[in-house]
Amino acid sequence: MREVPGERTGPQQVASSQAENGGPLADPTLDDPTATEAPVTEPGAIEAPVTEPGATEAPVTEPGATEAPVTEPGATDAPVDLPGATEGCPGGMVRVEGEYCPAVVQECLEYHPEWTKRHGEPGVAARCLRFREPSRCVAKKTESLSYCMDRYEYPNVPGELPRTLTSWEQAADMCEAQGKRLCTEAEFNFACEGPEMLPYVYGYERNAETCNQDRDYRFPDHSQRLLHYQACQQNERCAAELSRLDGREPAGSRAACASWAGVFDLNGNANEWVVRTDQKAPYRSGLKGGWWGPIRSQCRPMTTFHKEDDYGYEVGFRCCADVEAQAAE
Repeated sequence: MREVPGERTGPQQVASSQAENGGPLADPTLDDPTATEAPVTEPGAIEAPVTEPGATEAPVTEPGATEAPVTEPGATDAPVDLPGATEGCPGGMVRVEGEYCPAVVQECLEYHPEWTKRHGEPGVAARCLRFREPSRCVAKKTESLSYCMDRYEYPNVPGELPRTLTSWEQAADMCEAQGKRLCTEAEFNFACEGPEMLPYVYGYERNAETCNQDRDYRFPDHSQRLLHYQACQQNERCAAELSRLDGREPAGSRAACASWAGVFDLNGNANEWVVRTDQKAPYRSGLKGGWWGPIRSQCRPMTTFHKEDDYGYEVGFRCCADVEAQAAE
């Protein structure tokens, strides 16, 4: 269902496993912040851009990326100062395990003043400042989940900027090259919201300082398309435009933006590709978590209208993997 700009469906919605959440990408034809899909969870989302399809490219660390102290280089188990369990998971990943609710009711009690005054305008999203506690599971039964997830957004290195300008197809190939896979919608939801079904990774009230979110929206220049990540950094015009739009922060920069499972930046920083397991190509792609702009950036909503070869300046990903057989027994 594509959302009508400015339309509200009411304060309480059911957030199902097929919830949709408008999201941006870097394509001149798709970068309209008002062209969003309404999730079953909550009205309105603004997210913008997606660009052109392209071949898979090797991951590249962005020049000038700020280096933070590396506490987890992706080797063996995580140090004790990092949250979460790692048993049965490859280096740099955390173990996520528990009972997941496929359908949740999350009621927004207070929206951001920008939405109440200007909803329907470009760059204005339905940001909820406060949800009713607690969230309610309305599914007939829960699902038992046990899997491994990258602690940080790809390339999963603390202190490095997350890779963006990457299509769903490219992201899937890069995860596969590491012996991993893209995370599913349910896996992202549970790692982010946990057993309490939190609307935000940090709780029920929005906090613009906890995660990298709520920065002013900058409208992309649609006169020329952005290139894929590696090619963009090697092109003067593209690199300059990416620098102007860029609001990424090095992975793990905000310690408080870690989920109950020990996964960082599931809200904000970069939008993340996931697999919609109930769909077939070319509709298997979904975007979760939000990015640095003034958008919803919640755990449960998902953008569903971007195709598998779309990509954008704010779109990244992280990988998941099955728990090692011995540890799963």
